[in-house]
Amino acid sequence: MNILIAEDDTPSRLMLQSLLVKWGYSVTSAKDGDEAWNYLCEPGHPHLLILDWKMPGIEGPELVKRLREREPEKPYYAIIITSRSNKDSASSALNSGADDFIGKPFDNDELRARVAVGYRMNCLQNALYEHIQDLSQALNRVKRLEGIIPICMYCKKIRDDQNSWNQLEQYISDHSEAMFSHGICPDCIEKQTTIIQQL
Repeated sequence: MNILIAEDDTPSRLMLQSLLVKWGYSVTSAKDGDEAWNYLCEPGHPHLLILDWKMPGIEGPELVKRLREREPEKPYYAIIITSRSNKDSASSALNSGADDFIGKPFDNDELRARVAVGYRMNCLQNALYEHIQDLSQALNRVKRLEGIIPICMYCKKIRDDQNSWNQLEQYISDHSEAMFSHGICPDCIEKQTTIIQQL
């Protein structure tokens, strides 16, 4: 998993990057809040964030707030790191939308454990997000089948959105997961038997 770290103190940033790489993560590194925001505006940006509270440009809590406002449905896990370690700082960080808070100087083992929690949460949130997207698409297919469908009163073909006429089974197959096995109903057996007898 790729983690975005935003830290204006170069030694702290390099130490964080070194630790995360050692623990098996890939890292995108930003020297201030503006650079971090630029990364977060790119497609495929990281969804696990470690942000310094106070840094030039956009500060950590404001980054989280903007991200939540821009993409409220997307799964993110944000950890705020700061030298402020009092209760008010923790509540302010969490109220901004951050998921976790750790004060400087931090213990490496504690940071590793918190990042691991963020990784697990991010994986669960991504799986849930994809599941919701699948359900939404399935619901849209059901709604299409529930609507008014133009059907020919003679041959029973159905007109699709591209104004093409399709066999009934083809239309239903394209808009649902239904599968067909063909058979002959009693009325058609009787008709076909009558036709054969007349030949």
